[in-house]
Amino acid sequence: MTEKQTPYERLGGEEGVRRLVNRFYDLMGSEPQWQSPLRSIHPEDLSGSRERLFLFLSGWLGGPDLYVERFGHPRLRARHASFPVDDLARDQWMACMMRAMDEVQVPQDVRGDLTAALQRTADFMRNR
Repeated sequence: MTEKQTPYERLGGEEGVRRLVNRFYDLMGSEPQWQSPLRSIHPEDLSGSRERLFLFLSGWLGGPDLYVERFGHPRLRARHASFPVDDLARDQWMACMMRAMDEVQVPQDVRGDLTAALQRTADFMRNR
Protein backbone atom coordinates (compact mmCIF):
# COMPACT_ATOMS: atom_id res chain seq x y z
CA MET A 1 0.00 0.00 0.00
CA THR A 2 1.57 3.25 -1.10
CA GLU A 3 -1.16 5.76 -0.27
CA LYS A 4 -2.78 6.49 3.07
CA GLN A 5 -6.19 4.89 3.38
CA THR A 6 -9.26 7.04 3.95
CA PRO A 7 -11.34 6.57 7.10
CA TYR A 8 -13.97 4.99 4.82
CA GLU A 9 -11.45 2.38 3.71
CA ARG A 10 -10.14 1.85 7.26
CA LEU A 11 -13.69 1.16 8.44
CA GLY A 12 -14.06 -1.51 5.78
CA GLY A 13 -15.68 0.47 3.00
CA GLU A 14 -19.38 0.06 2.32
CA GLU A 15 -19.73 -2.99 4.54
CA GLY A 16 -18.00 -1.37 7.51
CA VAL A 17 -19.94 1.89 7.29
CA ARG A 18 -23.24 -0.02 6.96
CA ARG A 19 -22.32 -2.14 9.98
CA LEU A 20 -21.62 0.99 12.05
CA VAL A 21 -24.82 2.75 10.96
CA ASN A 22 -26.96 -0.35 11.50
CA ARG A 23 -25.55 -0.91 14.97
CA PHE A 24 -26.11 2.75 15.84
CA TYR A 25 -29.79 2.59 14.85
CA ASP A 26 -30.28 -0.84 16.45
CA LEU A 27 -29.01 0.57 19.73
CA MET A 28 -30.95 3.80 19.43
CA GLY A 29 -34.15 1.90 18.74
CA SER A 30 -33.80 -0.60 21.56
CA GLU A 31 -32.00 1.00 24.51
CA PRO A 32 -34.09 2.98 27.01
CA GLN A 33 -31.40 5.61 27.67
CA TRP A 34 -31.74 6.86 24.07
CA GLN A 35 -35.54 6.83 23.77
CA SER A 36 -36.10 10.48 24.58
CA PRO A 37 -35.33 12.86 23.10
CA LEU A 38 -33.05 11.12 20.57
CA ARG A 39 -35.30 8.29 19.40
CA SER A 40 -38.45 10.35 19.68
CA ILE A 41 -37.27 12.86 17.06
CA HIS A 42 -36.87 10.06 14.49
CA PRO A 43 -39.65 8.42 12.48
CA GLU A 44 -41.10 5.11 13.65
CA ASP A 45 -39.55 3.34 10.65
CA LEU A 46 -35.80 3.96 10.82
CA SER A 47 -34.98 2.51 7.39
CA GLY A 48 -34.84 5.92 5.69
CA SER A 49 -32.71 7.36 8.50
CA ARG A 50 -30.34 4.40 8.28
CA GLU A 51 -29.94 4.83 4.56
CA ARG A 52 -29.40 8.59 4.69
CA LEU A 53 -26.78 8.31 7.45
CA PHE A 54 -25.01 5.56 5.51
CA LEU A 55 -25.01 7.67 2.32
CA PHE A 56 -23.80 10.74 4.21
CA LEU A 57 -21.05 8.98 6.18
CA SER A 58 -19.77 7.25 3.04
CA GLY A 59 -18.80 10.56 1.44
CA TRP A 60 -17.93 12.32 4.70
CA LEU A 61 -15.43 9.57 5.51
CA GLY A 62 -13.72 9.78 2.13
CA GLY A 63 -15.67 7.17 0.19
CA PRO A 64 -18.15 7.66 -2.64
CA ASP A 65 -20.20 10.85 -2.38
CA LEU A 66 -23.48 8.93 -2.41
CA TYR A 67 -25.51 11.43 -0.40
CA VAL A 68 -24.56 14.37 -2.62
CA GLU A 69 -25.30 12.33 -5.74
CA ARG A 70 -28.80 11.52 -4.51
CA PHE A 71 -29.83 14.57 -2.47
CA GLY A 72 -27.36 17.36 -3.20
CA HIS A 73 -25.41 19.25 -0.56
CA PRO A 74 -26.12 17.81 2.92
CA ARG A 75 -27.08 21.17 4.50
CA LEU A 76 -27.14 19.36 7.83
CA ARG A 77 -28.43 22.19 10.00
CA ALA A 78 -31.15 23.13 7.54
CA ARG A 79 -32.28 19.51 7.16
CA HIS A 80 -32.45 19.11 10.94
CA ALA A 81 -33.95 22.53 11.71
CA SER A 82 -37.45 21.14 12.30
CA PHE A 83 -36.18 18.66 14.90
CA PRO A 84 -35.39 19.82 18.44
CA VAL A 85 -31.67 19.10 18.82
CA ASP A 86 -30.62 20.23 22.28
CA ASP A 87 -27.64 19.33 24.45
CA LEU A 88 -29.31 16.12 25.65
CA ALA A 89 -30.13 14.92 22.11
CA ARG A 90 -26.57 15.75 21.03
CA ASP A 91 -25.09 13.89 23.99
CA GLN A 92 -27.36 10.89 23.43
CA TRP A 93 -26.43 10.78 19.73
CA MET A 94 -22.74 10.82 20.60
CA ALA A 95 -23.07 8.21 23.37
CA CYS A 96 -25.00 5.91 21.07
CA MET A 97 -22.46 6.37 18.26
CA MET A 98 -19.55 5.78 20.64
CA ARG A 99 -21.11 2.53 21.79
CA ALA A 100 -21.78 1.50 18.19
CA MET A 101 -18.12 2.23 17.37
CA ASP A 102 -17.08 0.06 20.34
CA GLU A 103 -19.31 -2.80 19.32
CA VAL A 104 -18.31 -2.86 15.65
CA GLN A 105 -14.68 -2.43 16.71
CA VAL A 106 -13.77 0.72 14.81
CA PRO A 107 -9.95 0.68 14.59
CA GLN A 108 -8.31 2.89 17.21
CA ASP A 109 -6.34 4.86 14.63
CA VAL A 110 -9.62 5.92 13.01
CA ARG A 111 -11.66 6.26 16.17
CA GLY A 112 -9.87 9.28 17.67
CA ASP A 113 -10.19 11.49 14.61
CA LEU A 114 -13.70 10.20 13.88
CA THR A 115 -14.87 10.89 17.43
CA ALA A 116 -13.51 14.45 17.34
CA ALA A 117 -15.12 15.13 13.95
CA LEU A 118 -18.46 13.65 15.01
CA GLN A 119 -18.40 15.70 18.24
CA ARG A 120 -17.83 18.93 16.29
CA THR A 121 -20.66 18.03 13.92
CA ALA A 122 -23.02 17.03 16.73
CA ASP A 123 -22.26 20.31 18.50
CA PHE A 124 -22.97 22.23 15.30
CA MET A 125 -26.35 20.49 14.95
CA ARG A 126 -27.76 21.92 18.19
CA ASN A 127 -30.66 24.27 17.51
CA ARG A 128 -32.25 24.63 20.94
